[in-house]
Amino acid sequence: VVLLVLVKLTSGLLSSSKVTELVLDNCRSSNGEIEGLNDSFKELEFLSMANVELTSLAKLPTLSKLRKLELSDNIISGGLEVLAERCPNLTYLNLSGNKIKDLGTVEALQNLKNLKSLDLFNCEITNLEDYRDSIFELLQQITYLDGFDQEDNEAPDSEDDDDEEGDEDDDDEDEDEAGPPGEYEEEDDEDDGGSDLGEGEEEEEVGLSYLMKEEIQDEDDDDDYVEEGGDEEEEAEGIRGEKRKRDPEDEGEEEDD
Repeated sequence: VVLLVLVKLTSGLLSSSKVTELVLDNCRSSNGEIEGLNDSFKELEFLSMANVELTSLAKLPTLSKLRKLELSDNIISGGLEVLAERCPNLTYLNLSGNKIKDLGTVEALQNLKNLKSLDLFNCEITNLEDYRDSIFELLQQITYLDGFDQEDNEAPDSEDDDDEEGDEDDDDEDEDEAGPPGEYEEEDDEDDGGSDLGEGEEEEEVGLSYLMKEEIQDEDDDDDYVEEGGDEEEEAEGIRGEKRKRDPEDEGEEEDD
Protein backbone atom coordinates (compact mmCIF):
# COMPACT_ATOMS: atom_id res chain seq x y z
CA VAL A 1 0.00 0.00 0.00
CA VAL A 2 2.79 2.41 0.91
CA LEU A 3 4.70 1.59 -2.28
CA LEU A 4 1.54 2.21 -4.30
CA VAL A 5 1.19 5.62 -2.65
CA LEU A 6 4.80 6.41 -3.54
CA VAL A 7 4.23 5.38 -7.14
CA LYS A 8 1.25 7.69 -7.35
CA LEU A 9 3.23 10.51 -5.83
CA THR A 10 6.12 10.16 -8.23
CA SER A 11 3.82 9.77 -11.23
CA GLY A 12 2.24 13.13 -10.51
CA LEU A 13 -1.22 11.87 -9.46
CA LEU A 14 -0.57 13.35 -6.02
CA SER A 15 1.68 16.26 -5.15
CA SER A 16 4.58 15.13 -2.95
CA SER A 17 5.40 18.76 -2.18
CA LYS A 18 2.26 18.98 0.01
CA VAL A 19 2.91 15.86 2.11
CA THR A 20 3.91 16.62 5.72
CA GLU A 21 3.81 13.09 7.21
CA LEU A 22 4.90 9.83 5.61
CA VAL A 23 4.96 6.33 7.15
CA LEU A 24 6.91 3.61 5.32
CA ASP A 25 7.19 1.06 8.13
CA ASN A 26 7.81 -2.56 7.14
CA CYS A 27 8.61 -1.74 3.52
CA ARG A 28 11.80 -3.23 2.05
CA SER A 29 14.61 -0.95 1.02
CA SER A 30 16.83 -1.70 -1.99
CA ASN A 31 20.51 -0.80 -1.84
CA GLY A 32 19.94 1.47 1.16
CA GLU A 33 16.99 3.43 -0.22
CA ILE A 34 13.23 3.22 -0.72
CA GLU A 35 12.13 3.84 -4.29
CA GLY A 36 10.07 6.98 -4.65
CA LEU A 37 11.40 8.73 -1.55
CA ASN A 38 13.27 11.75 -2.89
CA ASP A 39 13.94 15.48 -2.52
CA SER A 40 10.47 16.38 -3.81
CA PHE A 41 9.04 15.97 -0.29
CA LYS A 42 9.98 19.51 0.62
CA GLU A 43 7.25 19.98 3.27
CA LEU A 44 7.81 16.66 5.03
CA GLU A 45 7.99 17.08 8.82
CA PHE A 46 7.54 13.48 9.99
CA LEU A 47 9.07 10.39 8.37
CA SER A 48 8.91 6.84 9.72
CA MET A 49 11.00 4.03 8.21
CA ALA A 50 10.90 1.38 10.91
CA ASN A 51 11.95 -2.16 10.01
CA VAL A 52 12.79 -1.51 6.35
CA GLU A 53 16.23 -3.20 6.49
CA LEU A 54 18.20 0.03 6.07
CA THR A 55 21.95 -0.53 6.37
CA SER A 56 22.98 3.13 5.99
CA LEU A 57 21.62 6.64 5.49
CA ALA A 58 23.86 7.50 2.55
CA LYS A 59 20.92 7.75 0.13
CA LEU A 60 18.57 9.65 2.41
CA PRO A 61 17.11 12.62 0.48
CA THR A 62 17.44 16.21 1.63
CA LEU A 63 14.47 17.00 3.87
CA SER A 64 15.15 20.43 5.31
CA LYS A 65 11.82 20.71 7.18
CA LEU A 66 11.95 17.24 8.71
CA ARG A 67 11.58 17.38 12.51
CA LYS A 68 10.88 13.77 13.52
CA LEU A 69 12.64 10.72 12.06
CA GLU A 70 11.82 7.13 13.04
CA LEU A 71 14.54 4.61 12.06
CA SER A 72 13.98 1.87 14.64
CA ASP A 73 14.66 -1.82 14.02
CA ASN A 74 17.04 -1.42 11.07
CA ILE A 75 20.66 -2.43 10.52
CA ILE A 76 22.31 1.00 10.76
CA SER A 77 25.77 0.91 12.33
CA GLY A 78 27.25 4.29 11.36
CA GLY A 79 27.23 7.18 8.91
CA LEU A 80 25.03 9.36 11.13
CA GLU A 81 26.81 12.54 9.97
CA VAL A 82 24.50 12.51 6.92
CA LEU A 83 21.61 13.54 9.14
CA ALA A 84 23.09 16.94 9.98
CA GLU A 85 23.65 17.63 6.28
CA ARG A 86 20.24 16.57 4.95
CA CYS A 87 17.90 16.92 7.93
CA PRO A 88 19.38 19.84 9.90
CA ASN A 89 16.17 20.68 11.78
CA LEU A 90 15.60 17.33 13.46
CA THR A 91 14.27 17.56 17.01
CA TYR A 92 13.48 13.86 17.52
CA LEU A 93 15.50 10.85 16.31
CA ASN A 94 14.70 7.20 17.02
CA LEU A 95 17.58 4.78 16.36
CA SER A 96 16.47 2.06 18.75
CA GLY A 97 17.08 -1.53 17.70
CA ASN A 98 19.99 -0.73 15.36
CA LYS A 99 23.66 -1.82 15.38
CA ILE A 100 25.12 1.21 17.12
CA LYS A 101 27.88 0.09 19.48
CA ASP A 102 30.10 2.99 20.59
CA LEU A 103 30.10 6.66 21.51
CA GLY A 104 32.15 7.56 18.42
CA THR A 105 29.19 6.69 16.20
CA VAL A 106 26.84 8.89 18.23
CA GLU A 107 29.32 11.80 18.28
CA ALA A 108 28.30 12.66 14.71
CA LEU A 109 24.92 13.85 16.09
CA GLN A 110 26.56 16.85 17.76
CA ASN A 111 25.89 18.86 14.61
CA LEU A 112 22.13 18.42 15.01
CA LYS A 113 21.76 21.61 17.04
CA ASN A 114 17.98 21.36 17.38
CA LEU A 115 17.93 17.73 18.55
CA LYS A 116 16.02 17.41 21.84
CA SER A 117 15.13 13.73 22.06
CA LEU A 118 17.21 10.66 21.09
CA ASP A 119 16.26 6.98 21.40
CA LEU A 120 19.00 4.30 21.39
CA PHE A 121 17.03 1.66 23.22
CA ASN A 122 18.02 -1.94 22.37
CA CYS A 123 21.28 -0.83 20.78
CA GLU A 124 24.53 -2.36 22.03
CA ILE A 125 25.75 1.06 23.14
CA THR A 126 23.29 0.97 26.04
CA ASN A 127 25.45 -1.75 27.66
CA LEU A 128 28.34 0.65 28.18
CA GLU A 129 29.20 1.74 31.70
CA ASP A 130 27.77 5.18 32.52
CA TYR A 131 25.94 5.08 29.21
CA ARG A 132 23.39 7.77 30.04
CA ASP A 133 25.81 10.19 31.64
CA SER A 134 28.20 9.80 28.71
CA ILE A 135 25.51 10.51 26.12
CA PHE A 136 24.20 13.58 27.96
CA GLU A 137 27.75 14.88 28.26
CA LEU A 138 28.52 14.18 24.59
CA LEU A 139 25.24 15.59 23.22
CA GLN A 140 24.54 18.56 25.47
CA GLN A 141 21.73 19.83 23.25
CA ILE A 142 19.42 16.89 23.98
CA THR A 143 16.91 16.90 26.83
CA TYR A 144 15.62 13.32 26.69
CA LEU A 145 17.46 10.04 26.16
CA ASP A 146 15.36 6.90 25.71
CA GLY A 147 12.30 8.80 26.91
CA PHE A 148 13.76 10.26 30.14
CA ASP A 149 15.78 13.33 31.08
CA GLN A 150 18.84 13.40 33.35
CA GLU A 151 16.64 13.45 36.47
CA ASP A 152 14.69 10.42 35.21
CA ASN A 153 11.60 12.49 34.43
CA GLU A 154 9.58 10.96 31.59
CA ALA A 155 9.24 12.90 28.36
CA PRO A 156 5.72 14.26 27.75
CA ASP A 157 3.61 12.71 25.02
CA SER A 158 2.86 15.39 22.45
CA GLU A 159 -0.33 13.59 21.34
CA ASP A 160 -1.67 13.53 24.91
CA ASP A 161 -0.91 17.22 25.27
CA ASP A 162 -2.87 17.98 22.10
CA ASP A 163 -5.82 15.93 23.35
CA GLU A 164 -5.81 17.74 26.69
CA GLU A 165 -5.76 21.12 24.96
CA GLY A 166 -8.64 20.00 22.76
CA ASP A 167 -10.65 18.87 25.80
CA GLU A 168 -10.03 22.19 27.53
CA ASP A 169 -11.26 24.08 24.46
CA ASP A 170 -14.39 21.92 24.34
CA ASP A 171 -15.06 22.57 28.02
CA ASP A 172 -14.68 26.31 27.49
CA GLU A 173 -17.11 26.23 24.57
CA ASP A 174 -19.66 24.27 26.62
CA GLU A 175 -19.41 26.79 29.42
CA ASP A 176 -19.90 29.70 27.01
CA GLU A 177 -22.96 28.08 25.45
CA ALA A 178 -24.49 27.22 28.79
CA GLY A 179 -24.07 30.78 30.08
CA PRO A 180 -22.73 32.00 33.42
CA PRO A 181 -23.47 29.41 36.08
CA GLY A 182 -23.85 32.02 38.81
CA GLU A 183 -27.15 33.37 37.51
CA TYR A 184 -28.81 29.98 37.45
CA GLU A 185 -27.52 29.14 40.90
CA GLU A 186 -28.92 32.37 42.34
CA GLU A 187 -32.31 31.75 40.74
CA ASP A 188 -32.38 28.24 42.10
CA ASP A 189 -31.50 29.55 45.55
CA GLU A 190 -34.33 32.10 45.40
CA ASP A 191 -36.82 29.46 44.34
CA ASP A 192 -35.69 27.16 47.11
CA GLY A 193 -35.93 29.97 49.65
CA GLY A 194 -39.44 30.90 48.55
CA SER A 195 -40.66 27.35 48.76
CA ASP A 196 -39.17 26.95 52.22
CA LEU A 197 -40.92 30.06 53.49
CA GLY A 198 -44.24 28.94 52.04
CA GLU A 199 -44.01 25.59 53.72
CA GLY A 200 -43.06 27.26 56.98
CA GLU A 201 -46.07 29.60 56.88
CA GLU A 202 -48.43 26.74 56.18
CA GLU A 203 -46.99 24.82 59.06
CA GLU A 204 -47.47 27.81 61.37
CA GLU A 205 -51.08 28.29 60.29
CA VAL A 206 -51.90 24.66 60.79
CA GLY A 207 -50.21 24.67 64.17
CA LEU A 208 -52.14 27.74 65.42
CA SER A 209 -55.49 26.49 64.28
CA TYR A 210 -54.79 23.16 65.86
CA LEU A 211 -53.89 24.81 69.16
CA MET A 212 -56.94 27.05 69.02
CA LYS A 213 -59.16 24.04 68.52
CA GLU A 214 -57.55 22.36 71.47
CA GLU A 215 -58.11 25.44 73.63
CA ILE A 216 -61.76 25.61 72.59
CA GLN A 217 -62.25 21.97 73.45
CA ASP A 218 -60.55 22.51 76.79
CA GLU A 219 -62.89 25.42 77.59
CA ASP A 220 -65.91 23.33 76.66
CA ASP A 221 -64.71 20.54 78.88
CA ASP A 222 -64.22 22.97 81.77
CA ASP A 223 -67.72 24.37 81.32
CA ASP A 224 -69.22 20.93 81.29
CA TYR A 225 -67.34 20.08 84.39
CA VAL A 226 -68.52 23.22 86.15
CA GLU A 227 -72.10 22.68 85.09
CA GLU A 228 -72.06 19.12 86.28
CA GLY A 229 -70.62 20.23 89.56
CA GLY A 230 -73.38 22.84 89.87
CA ASP A 231 -76.11 20.27 89.34
CA GLU A 232 -74.71 18.09 92.04
CA GLU A 233 -74.57 21.00 94.43
CA GLU A 234 -78.15 21.93 93.63
CA GLU A 235 -79.28 18.35 94.24
CA ALA A 236 -77.41 18.30 97.50
CA GLU A 237 -79.05 21.58 98.57
CA GLY A 238 -82.47 20.19 97.59
CA ILE A 239 -81.92 17.14 99.74
CA ARG A 240 -80.85 19.30 102.64
CA GLY A 241 -83.97 21.46 102.19
CA GLU A 242 -86.16 18.44 102.25
CA LYS A 243 -84.48 17.24 105.40
CA ARG A 244 -84.98 20.58 107.00
CA LYS A 245 -88.64 20.49 106.05
CA ARG A 246 -89.06 17.02 107.34
CA ASP A 247 -87.26 17.56 110.61
CA PRO A 248 -89.75 20.04 112.09
CA GLU A 249 -92.63 17.83 111.07
CA ASP A 250 -90.97 14.86 112.64
CA GLU A 251 -90.41 16.90 115.74
CA GLY A 252 -94.10 17.89 115.83
CA GLU A 253 -95.23 14.31 115.61
CA GLU A 254 -92.97 13.28 118.41
CA GLU A 255 -94.39 16.02 120.61
CA ASP A 256 -97.90 14.86 119.87
CA ASP A 257 -96.95 11.39 120.93
